[in-house]
Amino acid sequence: MQLVTFESDNGPRAGVLTPDGIYDAWETIDHPTRSSLRELIHEDRIAEVGQRIKAGTSVEPVDPASVTILTPVPDPDKIICIGLNYKKHAEETGQDLPNAPIIFGKYRNALVGDGSTVNLPAASTKVDYEAEVAVVIGRKAKEVPVEDALDHVAGYTLLNDLSARDLQGLTSQWMAGKVFDGSAPCGPALITPDEAGPHDQIGISLILNGEEMQNSSTDDLIFSIPELISRISAWMTLEAGDIISTGTPSGVGMARKPWVWLEDGDDVTVASPQLGQLHTRIAR
Repeated sequence: MQLVTFESDNGPRAGVLTPDGIYDAWETIDHPTRSSLRELIHEDRIAEVGQRIKAGTSVEPVDPASVTILTPVPDPDKIICIGLNYKKHAEETGQDLPNAPIIFGKYRNALVGDGSTVNLPAASTKVDYEAEVAVVIGRKAKEVPVEDALDHVAGYTLLNDLSARDLQGLTSQWMAGKVFDGSAPCGPALITPDEAGPHDQIGISLILNGEEMQNSSTDDLIFSIPELISRISAWMTLEAGDIISTGTPSGVGMARKPWVWLEDGDDVTVASPQLGQLHTRIAR
């Protein structure tokens, strides 16, 4: 299934995107006063929603063109990002392969949905793009073995880890360059694992103003998605709705000669055959 959060007259609502339109997920299972996709994931009711829609429901679908599609999970407890997790990206930056996942965080202020305009931070002149596959946790995960890790996945989506490289280099922890408003465009939908297919065969690319800049697949990950969930869940408890952005492939702007930095008016698309397309407009 393709799960979304859309803006309604009653605020953000969890929905299921189908060829007929968007079905309000909570209305479909007779709880119209509820709204959150994170809560739907936490309560493990996604399959129930799908069954109701498949069997036929009196709920009328909404035309996607008539509503604003927000980032799939606007209110995660945690946004955990992984650095240097594609072999070819580590090579292009001249760094050794890490012995453990390199993690850093973003915050909710960074999340924006498909089609959003992101304003570049005034403090930076070197903002880069990073196309990434993101995993959304489906149920609490603590000290999960690798072989059980995929049981904790609600689905996959796209994320662009916009990075202010000049701010990122101010400290050894990277965070200063990763947390500006809108620095994590995410979406358009959360694709459930049955539709996304094998975790190690998800394609990912980035097109900047019509030119392909990145193109790879999760088969190039240093730490696979199950490994990431297992390792991180040994360091902290992961909760339903948490986002893990799994790293970016080669082709980033800072590794190019000459460098490529985002500019006012740029059009950026992160694309995946399995996960759709995430469009972002850049403004200064």
